[in-house]
Amino acid sequence: MLYDSIFARSFSKQEQKKLRYGVLIGFLLIAFIFCTVFKPRDLAPLPISNLQMSVVDAGFEKLMIKDASITQHLERDTKELKPICNFMEPRSDFCEITGDIRVDGYSSFVHIAALQSGYLVEKDSWNIRPYTRRAAPSAMNSVKNWSLSLVNANHNKIPHCDLHHDVPAILFSIGGFSGNHFHAFSDLLIPLFITSNHFNGEVQFLVTDYKPWWISKFRKVLEKLSKYEIIDIDKQESVHCYSSIIVGLKCHDKELRIDPSKSPTGLSMKDFKEFLRSTYSLKRTEAIKLRDSEDRTTRPRLMIISRRKTRSFMNLGIITKAAKTLGYEVVIAEANHSTDLSKLAQIVNSCDVLMGVHGAGLTNMVFLPDNAILIQIIPLGQIDKLARIDFEEPTMDMNLSYLEYKISIKESTLVSQYPVDHDIIRNPLSVGKHGWNLVSSIYLNKQNVKLDVQRFRSTLSRAMELLHYQ
Repeated sequence: MLYDSIFARSFSKQEQKKLRYGVLIGFLLIAFIFCTVFKPRDLAPLPISNLQMSVVDAGFEKLMIKDASITQHLERDTKELKPICNFMEPRSDFCEITGDIRVDGYSSFVHIAALQSGYLVEKDSWNIRPYTRRAAPSAMNSVKNWSLSLVNANHNKIPHCDLHHDVPAILFSIGGFSGNHFHAFSDLLIPLFITSNHFNGEVQFLVTDYKPWWISKFRKVLEKLSKYEIIDIDKQESVHCYSSIIVGLKCHDKELRIDPSKSPTGLSMKDFKEFLRSTYSLKRTEAIKLRDSEDRTTRPRLMIISRRKTRSFMNLGIITKAAKTLGYEVVIAEANHSTDLSKLAQIVNSCDVLMGVHGAGLTNMVFLPDNAILIQIIPLGQIDKLARIDFEEPTMDMNLSYLEYKISIKESTLVSQYPVDHDIIRNPLSVGKHGWNLVSSIYLNKQNVKLDVQRFRSTLSRAMELLHYQ
């Protein structure tokens, strides 16, 4: 009260009013300076109270933080979390899970009764077709759909665990295009190598869409990657339980390729070729070096891939004779479902040059020694790009040389089936506009090749030169 009386006597009412305004303005100015100098980042982190889960980038489930002021505070913890399923890769979907996992093959269900910490989870169920051609309906239609579901371990509908396994599992399909030799490697064996190699055999394969002949053909590869029984999971009435499982195969985005930058252990096609050499006991690691050969009678070996039904050589005898006159030892081979792959791998590995018309048989280049040569004969039909993606580009990672020979119109048997001025002969590009099915039915399924041997000699001579100067 004393302060109020002195204040009233010292100033008039008008002056008191002005002084109060001045004090208010001064207070606001001090508050502004305080907020400017001491920014929110200098204060203690705010409590975590405003989070939501969201699905982003069409595949990964991540924490989305509304309050930007706590983003940095949570950044470290968020990076340590991972999604259950990856639907972002261009060719394959896969789910990688650790916890209490129960595989019910009879109903095509993977039940997750308990999930190990460290996962980002918004959904409680996923569907996946475990094959690596998800963009090809004609392949995926023959692949069984599997359901993955998070369930309460105490729920009365969760299946009882009949068989418990102490090793991880990989569940994959051999449906799709697995019957084709090229796709067997590009869609299955190479992805299986990428997915399972780091387990050093301590992993079990659960196969859906099981094909006994396929398992038999590639048994050596499968047994090299896994020490355990291969299970035909579709026929299992018992529920198999694991503490870790991968459903689907990890697959990189190019044919017959492994991208070291996408592999945690830096795997490459060089590693895959060495794996095959070990699996099939292949002796040769390098092609012949003619310049170093003291024995002048030594001849490089040329393997010609012969086909019976389509894209076959109509003058194989003449081609063989021409190759021999240039100094090659010639081997003729044809691969099919009944071919003993072990024997074929040994023969291919003994050769220095492999040639054939564009087709699955050229996949056997995976058995060639380093610095060997692949010659691809490209038939009529504007399939040049496909031919190079399938076989030229992979040679770069396999330490092989590549040559190609594109046939002329007169070297195609299509000239005996259609008039010379027909679009199929003169304008294959226009045929391509009607879709791949038409292109395939004509240029791949109805065409054989009669090589102009005089013209082709230059390609064989070039291969011989590469063996001299590699």
